[in-house]
Amino acid sequence: MPQGQSKSITLDKAISARRTNVRWLVVAVLFFVTLINYADRASISLAGPGMAKDLGLNAVDMGVIFSAFGWAYVLFQLPGGWLLDRYGSKLIYSLSIFFWSLFTLMTGLAGFVTGAAAVVVVFCLRFLVGAAESPSFPANSRLVAAWFPASERGTAAAIFASAQYGATVFFAPLMGWLAHTYGWHSVFTVLGLIGIAFLPLFRKLVHDPLSHPMTNQAELDHMQQGGALVNMDGDKHKPRLSWLKQLLGSRMMLGIYLAQYCLNAIGFFFITWFPVYLVQEKHMTIMKAGFVAAIPAVCGFLGGIMGGFLSDVLIRRGMSLSLARKLPIVCGMLLCCVMVLCNYTDSETAVIAIMAASFLGKGIGGMGWTVNADTAPKEIAGLSGSVLNTFSNASSITTPIIIGFILQLTGSFNGVLWFVIAHAVAVILFYLFMVGKIKRFELRDVGEEA
Repeated sequence: MPQGQSKSITLDKAISARRTNVRWLVVAVLFFVTLINYADRASISLAGPGMAKDLGLNAVDMGVIFSAFGWAYVLFQLPGGWLLDRYGSKLIYSLSIFFWSLFTLMTGLAGFVTGAAAVVVVFCLRFLVGAAESPSFPANSRLVAAWFPASERGTAAAIFASAQYGATVFFAPLMGWLAHTYGWHSVFTVLGLIGIAFLPLFRKLVHDPLSHPMTNQAELDHMQQGGALVNMDGDKHKPRLSWLKQLLGSRMMLGIYLAQYCLNAIGFFFITWFPVYLVQEKHMTIMKAGFVAAIPAVCGFLGGIMGGFLSDVLIRRGMSLSLARKLPIVCGMLLCCVMVLCNYTDSETAVIAIMAASFLGKGIGGMGWTVNADTAPKEIAGLSGSVLNTFSNASSITTPIIIGFILQLTGSFNGVLWFVIAHAVAVILFYLFMVGKIKRFELRDVGEEA
């Protein structure tokens, strides 16, 4: 064989053996689709004032409409997880994207009715958006479990989870401009069209690992050797009620779910009452409060990426999975607790710095989706994610109400801050004393026919 041809064959083998990195492309797609997801959720808040004026809606009407998404999102979590495990991530996620985008688009056409009829129409459409979006985060977690080894899973989960903060940066200016320039209808119309337009790209780039046309054997070997569930969709099982009972009966899994409830409660303080706190308790102007309220979101984004990255670095340096996950969670929640120092200062600068540090800690410690990807049974990874999200979003209903009662009883936010940091302490206690060793949960009686 000629020497030149021999070198060419050797080079071809080297190129074919070089590991692809398709898994990072997949998680990038998840990041962008989650940006769209959260923008569609938030669209009602920016379109709301114009909608209320045009359709003749009062504050109570708008409150009812605002609640529609949350109720549906919680109610449809378990059915959404069941569908993911029964029919696979790609199909159900694709349908989810299409229908939440369609119902968002249709909301922009709701101007043909007013009054009570408008409340019913818009409530139903927002309810349907919530139902359609319910499989999205469990699907994200399921795909990360399939595509990523343990030593990269924290970073991957942090990337898609950080989109909840990034959506404000990417889409809030666009939605505000649309509402101001073209009216509230345009917000829903444009966001719905963006989601539908993104769907073909999602379907082209997201597959299960074994059937993806762009990945090679070297990448599959890397993923499998690190614990990725690459054949998750190829080995489907019909989820059973007994498996759900096993999840809830597991001390480890229940501890993870309860901790996620507490984590989301902290987040919902920032989403709902934090601007009110700045105005009423710290006497900031509305304009300043609006600017300051964006700072924790940025810190949460940075903290989320930081926590996942540091956890993966610890694993690569030989630390056990349990310690590598729990250390950022505990440290992050301890940092979150500095929030209570705001009770003892009237300095606006100090309040901003303390709250920024607190939300940075919340981001660092907010690794519930990573831990779910580490522990969820391969047969029902979608259902496990849905249970996690059910616990998580239950706090979106309870937290704002409880804070309202605390304010009514005490007339001050001092007790509210103690209430919020109590959740951070609870997260620490759940992970240290209830979760135990973090490992893949194995179902009993998997081989039996349903």
